Amino acid sequence: MSGALYVDLDGTLLGRGASLMHDGEGHVTLLGVRAVEACLRAGVEVVLMSGRRRAQVAEDARLLGQRAFIYEAGCVLELDGEQLWMTELVAGERSVYEQIEDSGAPALLLEHYAGRLEYHDPWHRGREISHLFRGLIDAAEADALLGEHGHGNLRLVDNGGVSGPARENLRAYHLIPAGGSKAAAVARHMRARGLARADTFAVGDSREDLAVAGVVGSFWLVANALERDPTMHDALRAHQNVRLAVGGHGAGVYEAVVTTLAERRAPSV
Repeated sequence: MSGALYVDLDGTLLGRGASLMHDGEGHVTLLGVRAVEACLRAGVEVVLMSGRRRAQVAEDARLLGQRAFIYEAGCVLELDGEQLWMTELVAGERSVYEQIEDSGAPALLLEHYAGRLEYHDPWHRGREISHLFRGLIDAAEADALLGEHGHGNLRLVDNGGVSGPARENLRAYHLIPAGGSKAAAVARHMRARGLARADTFAVGDSREDLAVAGVVGSFWLVANALERDPTMHDALRAHQNVRLAVGGHGAGVYEAVVTTLAERRAPSV
């Protein structure tokens, strides 16, 4: 194995309707598929990282022939059939989702941000860990609110743009145990595979994805990320290894893959 690509699903590898075969406008494209193909031919492991439930991400990883994936916004890394939890809060008699619900934290957020935050119906149903919302709020402000009310063991993750009932631009938010993150799960995978930073790169569209830049060699942000959230320009300044793709969704992933692989093959001068 010559490295790893950590790639987000919704808003990144997948286009409209969560389709691998369509771009953000719904036009047919094979660029996302070709990006995965290029990695596999080069011996680069493709690790999906997503806010989706395990069953969804596991099936997508299986279709790509991959044995590692990250789900529920970085709370768990599944590696060769073993589930590695990134959080102190784990499932017991009650699921983590139920434990978070019992704490009253979801109700606090929904009450405080009434009219600005709601469950991301129907995708919030049947979840094991995270409470999934949609809206337009400041996640850092929400974290402060949670801390003030005794929920410092939880955090609200901004996981990128979604469409609401009227297809307006909203953002997806995951309420998860504080220790969970895509960056932590990526770092755990790198240690398990014996990969150095220079062996790895990542592609995403959200602030949660962007945090992965802190552990990989290079991080690519697809074009549609800044189109939906121009304020992310400010967040980019915290990282020196972030690159902006000209293309969005699968085209942006393809651009990141072929550029990175070509630069690895180029002789040093």
